[in-house]
Amino acid sequence: MKRKTWTKRLTGLFLSVAVFATAMGGAATKANAAPAADLQLAAKSAILLEASTGKILYSVNPDVPLPPASMSKMMSEYLVQEAVKQKKIKWDEQVPVSEYAFYVAKISDASGVYLNAGESFTVRELYQAMAVVSANDATVLLAEKVAGSEPNFVQMMNKKAKELGMTNTSFVTSTGLPANELGPYSVQTDQVENLMSARDSAILARALIRDFPEAVEVSKIPRFTFRAGKPDELKKANYNWMLPDLNNYYPGADGLKTGYTQAAGYCFTGTATRDNMRLISVVMGTGSETKRFVETKKLFDYGFSNFKLTKQMDKGAAIKGFETAPVKNGVELEVSAQAGSEVNVLTKIGSEAKFTPTVTFQELTAPIKQGQIIGKLVLKEEGAKDSDYLQAEDAAKSGIDVVASQEVEEGSWIRLFFRSIIQFFSNLFSSATGK
Repeated sequence: MKRKTWTKRLTGLFLSVAVFATAMGGAATKANAAPAADLQLAAKSAILLEASTGKILYSVNPDVPLPPASMSKMMSEYLVQEAVKQKKIKWDEQVPVSEYAFYVAKISDASGVYLNAGESFTVRELYQAMAVVSANDATVLLAEKVAGSEPNFVQMMNKKAKELGMTNTSFVTSTGLPANELGPYSVQTDQVENLMSARDSAILARALIRDFPEAVEVSKIPRFTFRAGKPDELKKANYNWMLPDLNNYYPGADGLKTGYTQAAGYCFTGTATRDNMRLISVVMGTGSETKRFVETKKLFDYGFSNFKLTKQMDKGAAIKGFETAPVKNGVELEVSAQAGSEVNVLTKIGSEAKFTPTVTFQELTAPIKQGQIIGKLVLKEEGAKDSDYLQAEDAAKSGIDVVASQEVEEGSWIRLFFRSIIQFFSNLFSSATGK
């Protein structure tokens, strides 16, 4: 009996120690693991990312399609900018007010610049009204100017959304106004509101800033005057209250677009820069005009306090392990390679992330010019997944150009002829010796 009792006691003691050790091990693991951020955002969905890398820093329900209201106008801005770039329209071109734009101008409780029949304004004036004070009347007039009609323009919006990789987006109006609240211009459709996910809104904002940097020069205007110097001059503040001298000023904020409808709640796609790092944030479905900026501030504060861009390589630096690239038909058989620009990576402050360089060289044939792009350098973070980025291709496309640090002239035909003979006998000798 005593032996059995001691056996039971020893077994119990062993199990207790094992359980204690396991618990302590688990506690240690949790203590060592980086805690997930909990910003307790009062929003239906949200996302925060660093613009140059596309790295997602925080998200809540980022892929749920929700009404974006006037954040839809970012796509209208993109298409107007594109039309100007393609020389389909001109910034100084006068646009007469249409019947549809005049009707939209009279919709109560809708933002606008009160366009009147018989007036005309330049594309630039209308664009500024759309981007700064979210003017619905200016937006539909631009849509008609670019595409002939708003329905045609909406088709362009949906096509561009697909091209940009926005997979949870569907537009029915150029403005974000509900399609059934446009009186005689209402669209007969089962979908009344535009739909866009927080991720898609961030994709659109990033594309607008990347492809048309001048868009930020407009979006950062805190106060706007329409019909300047005329008796019916109109002065309005930007709906983005995070700009200088407005209610929720945030240092570095310079864009981008607010939105509100009853179905959407209060939304905001914001962007701000600090220490050469640009953040893009989206909050959707907040409870008040002020709340959307309060929640955005939480995101910006978290991003700027916890992440930074760190220089990994200077412009012109040789890349270890990829110092040269082979060249065909050149006086030299290879060309020296170097970083075409400064290499920066996004790191979490206090962490020791490791990045592995990979260079993919192009197939090069002489002549090669100094500074010519000859390949691509990608620094991949160990353990990083495609899901860590705004779009899957961001992980693969991140990186910089690799350029030639010297010229390589094309070899003369006689040089190339004798080189081929030498190579032939060298290969023959290698085959004969089995080497």
